[in-house]
Amino acid sequence: MSIAWSDNAPIYRQLKERVVGMMLDGLLKPGDALPSVRQIAAEYQLNPITVSRAYQELADEALVEKRRGLGMYMTDGAREKLLASERERFLKEEWPAMLERITRLGLDVDQLLRAGGAK
Repeated sequence: MSIAWSDNAPIYRQLKERVVGMMLDGLLKPGDALPSVRQIAAEYQLNPITVSRAYQELADEALVEKRRGLGMYMTDGAREKLLASERERFLKEEWPAMLERITRLGLDVDQLLRAGGAK
């Protein structure tokens, strides 16, 4: 598996967002261990400090927990917490711009549903 890092954000943030995506998509489940810092650093040729920083942010947000001598594990309720915050961010930041564009283009609900393949 290969990751193309973007210049638009620090790598630790991009790594954190990748782990968050895995949690939201169900690839990581509560109680699952995250890959070790050393494993991720070696696999993606990153500085272990970069990986640790991403993991620390996840721990600070109580999405993962450190188990001494065992590593980092996804916490119970992490996915629900992420869904709630992502929904809120979408509604505050992304939806208003989308709604403005939809209105500007004169699209209606039926057109949008047909274009999206909904029945």
